[in-house]
Amino acid sequence: MKKIVLLVIGLLFLPAITLAYQVNIDAPETLTVGKPLVVSGVTTFPPGMSVDVVLYYQLTTTTEIKRQVVSIKPDKTFKVVFDTTGLTTGTYKVEVPVNGMGDSVTMRLVRIVDRSDEIRMDSDTTQEFNGTLVIAGTIEGDENSGVQVEIVGPDGSVVFGPQFVNTDSEGSFSTNVPIRVPGKYEVSFTDAKGFIGTRVLIAEGPQTPVPTLSEAAASRKVVSAHTVSSQNTPAFFSVKTIPGPVMLYTSSSADWVIEYSDDNGVLHRENNQDARNPEKAAFTGTGSTVFVSVYPNDPAVQGEVYLYAENAESVSVSPTKPAPFATASSRASGGLPALSLTPLAGLAALAAALFLRR
Repeated sequence: MKKIVLLVIGLLFLPAITLAYQVNIDAPETLTVGKPLVVSGVTTFPPGMSVDVVLYYQLTTTTEIKRQVVSIKPDKTFKVVFDTTGLTTGTYKVEVPVNGMGDSVTMRLVRIVDRSDEIRMDSDTTQEFNGTLVIAGTIEGDENSGVQVEIVGPDGSVVFGPQFVNTDSEGSFSTNVPIRVPGKYEVSFTDAKGFIGTRVLIAEGPQTPVPTLSEAAASRKVVSAHTVSSQNTPAFFSVKTIPGPVMLYTSSSADWVIEYSDDNGVLHRENNQDARNPEKAAFTGTGSTVFVSVYPNDPAVQGEVYLYAENAESVSVSPTKPAPFATASSRASGGLPALSLTPLAGLAALAAALFLRR
């Protein structure tokens, strides 16, 4: 009789034991086709245990596309990366197919979009190798703005960028990239809305490398960050510069104002463009960190601003107001000085005293 009672008690606790393990996964809601789909997760499964992560395509029925087996790390996390190159646009599902996980989140929906039609290449797909690769085209919707370009060479290494290239009033761009060997070059385009797509250009010619590029001809590094900004709450950035010429660019979604503090603590202000063109600021970097403030020229405007820095190690959003802006007596050097009210207050007091004496 006791054995039966123990068996019943054990069966009652079995669901609780099953629910002891949890799995929670995370994945982006929207992704451009061609970009890696990163699925990360955290679990109470023991380290070393393996789980399946499956990518499904959801239409009228669910079709398995890819499956990966991953081992749980010592910190109880896991991560897999799915290649989305060539996938059809639409809704996909990533899932860890386990049962009885209680409050676990074992499934996420991901929408795969294709923006590659926004790119129209004007340069030849196949070019004669002469040491220069011509990159020219038009980006739909990026008029008077710019696009970030990155080029991967035949050996898989980055030969250009990521670098910000300006677009004109029709969204057209053009740049000449020095290359050393012929072969296949993958050109990737990214704008303020995210990854756009990739184009393949081929340089045909003899397998004789051209002379090594000088430092002056080498492409400069471009980094960026973005956040929301208004006149009441400006966006603050920290820019870790590289010694040499530094160029700052904003996105062109509004008439932005750039302020930055130099190594002497002097604030400089740039507002030479309008909403159709990115605001720019140029100075000489010394390897130090430069603090930047960006806000709209129109007090009624509030929106997201991107700050691009050419020839800089990093750009990051500052969570607090940097010291140069907190202690400045005016918004920038050369700005209008604050009107002193002390003399006016004195005159008012004197007039009041004379009136009372009467």
